[in-house]
Amino acid sequence: MKRLAGLFLFLLTLCLSGVLHAQSLPQVSDGNMDVARWLMRLQDSTRARAYMGTFVVNAGNMMSTSRIWHVCDGTQQIERVDALTGAPRSTFRHNDTVVTFLPDSRTVIQETRESLGLFPHLLQRPDAAVARFYRLQPAGHARVAGLQTDVVQLVPVDAMRFGYRIWTDHETGLIVKVQTLDVSNKVLEQAAFSELQFNAPLTFDKLKVLMNSTQGYQVHSPRMRKTSIDEEGWALNPPLPGFVPVRCYTPADASSVSDAKSLQCIFSDGLASVSLFIELYDRQRHRRVAAHESLSMGATQLRVRQSGQWWLTAVGEVPASTLTGFLQALERKK
Repeated sequence: MKRLAGLFLFLLTLCLSGVLHAQSLPQVSDGNMDVARWLMRLQDSTRARAYMGTFVVNAGNMMSTSRIWHVCDGTQQIERVDALTGAPRSTFRHNDTVVTFLPDSRTVIQETRESLGLFPHLLQRPDAAVARFYRLQPAGHARVAGLQTDVVQLVPVDAMRFGYRIWTDHETGLIVKVQTLDVSNKVLEQAAFSELQFNAPLTFDKLKVLMNSTQGYQVHSPRMRKTSIDEEGWALNPPLPGFVPVRCYTPADASSVSDAKSLQCIFSDGLASVSLFIELYDRQRHRRVAAHESLSMGATQLRVRQSGQWWLTAVGEVPASTLTGFLQALERKK
């Protein structure tokens, strides 16, 4: 249980790793708005602007707060996220390079990790097919963190995904608040700025220097090899509507047979994502998890299943039934 709770906290932390801003966004009107076009313009609207702010995530009965600094220099993006709750932690991201400082253990973890739509970069992959699964509706206006915002709602067309309510700053287009909603519009999770300052006195070079200041820390750089679920001998039969493989990894420096056969694959419909973890079944390690095969925290759900010699885990911000569908469809190819 402790291990799984740690996994949930890790997933929530990932939600704090990026901030999107815009100069001009299309106004949402009543009718059949093109969801993909709206999301793509939102995604493509990132421009050179420095800002910093305090960011709060509420999920279930848990709350986490972080301080964020963000600078864009042309096509180069860099940001720093400091956890203000829980264990001290500073995470830097320069494009796809992520460096996490853990002061308590004097440890630094360096890795390459795509953002894949981490909040508030809503769009996970540029695919017009996202419009098949969500409808865009205007939802009025409101003030958030002292800013006048426009509110829209992304309504799923089926029960396989959650909905979203999104607040964007009227002047800049910056996403300042997002709620994840269940089928009855109940708020499962909320992420929002509580304070935000534009044109902050930050420089790209200063954040880059801080990111590279690892002296006095033990540096770990786990290496992962890109692969595909098909290449590793697995398949989804049948595939789940809208969810396509985005990334798939296996350890590049496996120290055991179990590690060598482990696999993580990420599937997305353009907004929602599901991570599948495949590993050899370890009776001693996994029997403690079996009693908690159904877990949830806010919008994040987790399901596990044993399939012969394999242990399958599905995690994602989707309904539990969607994760169950993934686990039931996942099969070893003959």
